[in-house]
Amino acid sequence: MLLPAARGPLTTALVAALRGDDPSAVPAPPLGVAEPLTDDDTQLALWICFELHYRGFDDVADGWEWEPALISLRRDLESGLLDAVRAAVVVPLETAPLPERLRRLVAADDGPPLARYLQRRGTRDQFLEFVIHRSVYHLKEADPHTWGIPRLAGRAKAALVEIQADEYGGGNAARMHAELFRATMRGLGLDDTYGRYVDAVPAITLANNNLMSVFGLRRELRGALAGHLAAFEMTSSAPNRRYSQGLRRLGGDAATRRFYDEHVTADALHEQLALYDLCASLADDEPELAEDIVFGAAAALHLGNLSAEQMLESWRAHVSSLRDVGAAATSPIADVS
Repeated sequence: MLLPAARGPLTTALVAALRGDDPSAVPAPPLGVAEPLTDDDTQLALWICFELHYRGFDDVADGWEWEPALISLRRDLESGLLDAVRAAVVVPLETAPLPERLRRLVAADDGPPLARYLQRRGTRDQFLEFVIHRSVYHLKEADPHTWGIPRLAGRAKAALVEIQADEYGGGNAARMHAELFRATMRGLGLDDTYGRYVDAVPAITLANNNLMSVFGLRRELRGALAGHLAAFEMTSSAPNRRYSQGLRRLGGDAATRRFYDEHVTADALHEQLALYDLCASLADDEPELAEDIVFGAAAALHLGNLSAEQMLESWRAHVSSLRDVGAAATSPIADVS
């Protein structure tokens, strides 16, 4: 994967610095970004910084990963993201047991009906766009949460290992969820190359991915990471069933739908593991992390809803939800109001 195209002055300077060997060329973070979650320049810059901790870029030397100037920029951008999320997410104070708090949080979430729309009415073009948005995460599915394994102990650690082992196919490369998603992309005629569509997705899609990396790479946020994963698993089975049904309606064969079908069953089990063995055990061992766990879950729901709404709003306006693909879709888009 090569560095993506710049989206503003920050990423223009950052890309230029990473292609060279002069740490003094790393730019300073911008001041006063009005809407960090939807600012393309800052979210792409943060995503680039994080990606150096995953697979990196073919046109960036590996030594940049821990360059102090780059870490300083990343920390400032992380703080902007976290401040924006904390300002938007309200964590209700309750005395109920943690699993009950998480269940109530998920039950009260009234997010945009993206899965229902794609199940019943979405066009093939819209489903392709949805898959492109999700490819930024699913082609490295589970990796951000895996950062949490060495930061936990006891039952919580064992639960996270069990969940992640399933995500990685139990040692069978063909069953890794990232590989199943690649099969979905190929079945839809999309390019399954890692990072292929980063240039096409908007800031909120990158912000969703960046939040997971912030939680994963900061030990102090291990509680939020556990809560994020729990919310992910608790809200997965039913939507994935709808995605599979929508894809079948659009002509997707069994191999193309397998990714979604796998999550219907796997995530029902993962929900229980994440809720009780991971989050409840972590809160029992470290009670001071309980509020962080709930915050992580609430943050996952909030950014997921913003991303879903961005897609649906675009389709309501009869335009693509992706960047730089023209003002109108290539085929008529149904009204989703």
